[in-house]
Formats: sequence, C-alpha cells, structure tokens
Amino acid sequence: MKADVDEEALRDLVPAVIGILCARGADFSDAEDAVQEALIAALSAWSASSPEDPRAWLITVAWRRHLDLVRSRSARTDREIRAAREGLGPADGATASAKEDTLDLYVLCAHPDLSPASAVALTLRAVGGLTTTQIAAAFLVPEATMAQRISRAKRTIAGTRLNRPGDLGAVLTVLYLVFNEGYTGEVDLAVEVIRLTRRLTDLTDDAEAAGLLALMLIHHARRPARFGPGGRLVPLAEQDRRLWDTDSIAEGIGLLQAALARDRLGEFQAQAAIAAIHADALRFEDTDWPQIVGWYDELLAVRENPVAQLARAVAVGEADGAQAGLSALADCDETLPRFDAAHAHLRELAGDGEAAARLFAQAAEKAQTLGERDHLLRQAARLNAGAGSGEG
Repeated sequence: MKADVDEEALRDLVPAVIGILCARGADFSDAEDAVQEALIAALSAWSASSPEDPRAWLITVAWRRHLDLVRSRSARTDREIRAAREGLGPADGATASAKEDTLDLYVLCAHPDLSPASAVALTLRAVGGLTTTQIAAAFLVPEATMAQRISRAKRTIAGTRLNRPGDLGAVLTVLYLVFNEGYTGEVDLAVEVIRLTRRLTDLTDDAEAAGLLALMLIHHARRPARFGPGGRLVPLAEQDRRLWDTDSIAEGIGLLQAALARDRLGEFQAQAAIAAIHADALRFEDTDWPQIVGWYDELLAVRENPVAQLARAVAVGEADGAQAGLSALADCDETLPRFDAAHAHLRELAGDGEAAARLFAQAAEKAQTLGERDHLLRQAARLNAGAGSGEG
C-alpha cells in the first residue's frame, strides 16, 4: 500500500457510507459487505492517485457492489423457481444443492493465505451470516478489533480464486462458533450446522470432526430444558432432565467413544467428554466432578483456553470444596465476561452470601444476553432476600 492511501481516513468514512446505502434501501448487512468490498477496491485503485471526493467515490462503488449482490441473489432465486416448476422442488433441487454448497464455502473460506483467526472471522461473516458484533463476542474482542480483522482478511484474498481447501481445524472452529451462536443467539443455526458437521465427519473420517459432532449433539439434546416460561434461562443444575433428548445423547456418546479410541485427542473431544459426563448424571447431585476436572486438565493440555480454565475452577469447587475452587479461580483471567458469575457461585458455596450477591449483580452488568442478565439478577435477589430474612 502506497503512502498516499490513508487507511485510517478510509475507515472513518465507513459509517457514513453504510448509512447512505441503508437510506437508499439496502439492508445493513448487505450495505456493510458492499462497503467492505469498496474499501478493498479503494486500496488498490487509489495507490496511484486518490479521487478528489473519496466519500463520493466510495458511495458510488459500494452502491454498485450492492446492486451486483442484489442481481446475483435475484438470479439465484429465479433459478430455484424454475427448478421448482420443473418438478425438482426446493427440498430436492436448487435449495438442497445450495445447502450442500454451504460446507464447501466453509472449507474454502478457511483459505491457506489467511491466519486461522482471520479465516474463522471471515467465514462467520461471509458464510455463517453472523454480524461483526456477534463474531467479536464469540472471540472475546472489541467490535472495532474484529471489524479490522475481517477487513484485513478480505483484502488478503481479494482477487484470488477460492479454489484451495483451507485448514480443517479452522473449518471445525467455524462450525463450532456458528453452532454456539445458533444455540444461544438471535438466529437458529444449530440444526443446519449439525447437518454440515455430520457431513464433514463422513467426508474426512477425522477424530476431531467426530468429537465436534458429538459435542453438538449432546448440547443440542439439552436444549428443550434450557428455557422456562417467558424465555427464562434455566441453569444446568435446575433443568428437568426428563426433557433431554436421550437418543441424541446416546449417539453423541457413541461417536465420542469411537473418536477417543483412535488416541488422537483434540479439544473438541475433550469438551464432548465433559458434556457427556454431565449428560450421564441422572441428577445434578450425581455429577462426577472429579472426572470433569480431569477432562478440563486434558483440554487445557491440548490448548490454552481462558474460558475452559474458568470453568475448571468452578468444577474444582464442586469436586474439592469452595476454597479449592477459589484458589483455582485466582489463576483465571478476571476480564472474562463470566468471571464474576463464577466467583459468585464459589463464594456462595463457601457460605459468603453477601459477597456472592454483590458479585452476581456485577456479573449481570456484563451479561451478553438478556436471559443471562435476568438469571444473574434473580440469583442476586435470592441471596439478598435470604440475608434479609436471616437465612443462611
């Protein structure tokens, strides 16, 4: 990039250009993509000379990119309609083909020229359909940082053909993150991602792919019990386990056992083992916490993971007592969104209801969803009510 292209000044124009495209009728997501493509074009076109009015140039090019996107989408819809009229039907023809293409896109977006983190971020945005805000939350980074990462990824592969398959590990990470967003977020993507992961497992015969599929199946099996009346979040300890899908749990455990037997342990297999132990307990009180701690140790030996380390501290508290859990918590990252909630749980186990209530309230301020915030506030209110009545 030549010195006369002021990349920072370009980024400053982005919000205004997106706003203008939206005012002209573009959806925000389409406008964002169109402006990102216009920025990539600008970095190349302006290396020789900058236009007199950079803002107007970006608006013109971004709007053209948006129209191209709309025309392409309209043409695809027309093809699907024609296929349906010819008797193929959307489930058997064009739509089914598009679904099969989705996994190919996941693989291709994990491009070898991109770092794994950039490949995952770009694929989540371009293929998974997640917003920059949702992706940033998944990576535990500021939204501005993620926006820059996605922009750099687009520039890296601009003008190259996406005809080389990317790293399988990056593809698995993408599927895992999209599943998590589909499982807990605003858009239900979980079922489709399970289907794609099942296909990937069949295609690759990879132990980690099987581990990821097992993890998804076990988590998804518990979904009917995760929410109560009015969308109230129900924590694992309070879930009605009769609502769990035992067939999916059994399939997941079978896949996990076969994967572990291949002696190529990866992080998804370790996570699936933890989920399987939870699923195997008839009651929360029956949970084999020492075994869960052992699997967290295996997981952390495979890869450093601050979120897993935090969860391990809670498991240690359940297995060995609150003080042991608090000691393990001292080694965790205090900036994690759920640190205060974990700290509150361990303080309550230790019998310090006043501190636990305060920490639950602090955790609610950092909650990433309304359901999580409401649950944490209820926990704080419960402890405060108990203190007021002289209980505990």
